[in-house]
Amino acid sequence: MENSRQHPAFESVFKPGNLSFGLVLPLTRAGETRPDPYAQLDFARLADRLGFSALWVRDVPLNSPDYPDPIEHLDPWVHLGALAAATDRIALVTGAIVSPLRHFIHTAKGAASVDHLSKGRFLLGLGSGDRPGEFRPFGQELSDAAERFRENWERISGLLNKDGRIDPSGATADPDAEIRPRPLHGNIPTLAVGSAGQTISWIARNACAWATYYRPLARQRDRYAIWRAAVQKVDPTKSPAFASSLRLQLEDNAHAPTQQLDLGLRVGRVGLIEELVALREMGAQHIMFNLTSDEPPAEEVMQELASEVIPQFR
Repeated sequence: MENSRQHPAFESVFKPGNLSFGLVLPLTRAGETRPDPYAQLDFARLADRLGFSALWVRDVPLNSPDYPDPIEHLDPWVHLGALAAATDRIALVTGAIVSPLRHFIHTAKGAASVDHLSKGRFLLGLGSGDRPGEFRPFGQELSDAAERFRENWERISGLLNKDGRIDPSGATADPDAEIRPRPLHGNIPTLAVGSAGQTISWIARNACAWATYYRPLARQRDRYAIWRAAVQKVDPTKSPAFASSLRLQLEDNAHAPTQQLDLGLRVGRVGLIEELVALREMGAQHIMFNLTSDEPPAEEVMQELASEVIPQFR
């Protein structure tokens, strides 16, 4: 397991015993499939000012029937460059780069570049991908994704967190070739997003944190317990850094009853705080909100979260 507790951005997002909050971009209105990229930068600036801890960006190379969400996503590296220039404090996280579909050198170079543009605020989340329709155009098969994920993880980690030199792995390589610039803090924390076809033990040995989908609380407790046991088996002194997404439709009525949504909740502020307290007590350290409703609009939801919810967890 990587040691990332000396990394300022990682420490701002993952604090043992505390709960921090992020947002998943793009923020869209119902039925909107082509979000305005400049509006997204405005959302990012607002999140930065309001005290959110992280902005999460997805990697969606292709839209297809395998990807039922029709929303257009910018290339993550281009998007992150713009976000780095538009913000000052907030951490930037990939949730996640589809590692098997990208050459490991390009991924490491992109990560190092965003790290410098953001002045060290970048965390690299890697996933394996799960849509066959994305793999075939790249000349790959989804069945090979888990193995390629492991191979690329080792190579990317070596380039970013060790000496920056390319592991030839049997291929001819220039022994003097290396990734530059080097990470500002000597490393870039790498998160596993989803299971990526790996065992929890593998993730515990290799990742600095695990980010997963929302599940109802009882199921999430079971999932976290497995993660905690795996981390403590690797190193009993380590805190099991854990993040979860949460699709959120926040109701105007603060006392509105909690209703389950696909991968999230429709809930009033009081019920949301109760849910978040339970997640913190469970051991979660970060929640990334995927805001879904038009009424109230995203800006108002962000303001309410920042003024009425986030202060409860400081």
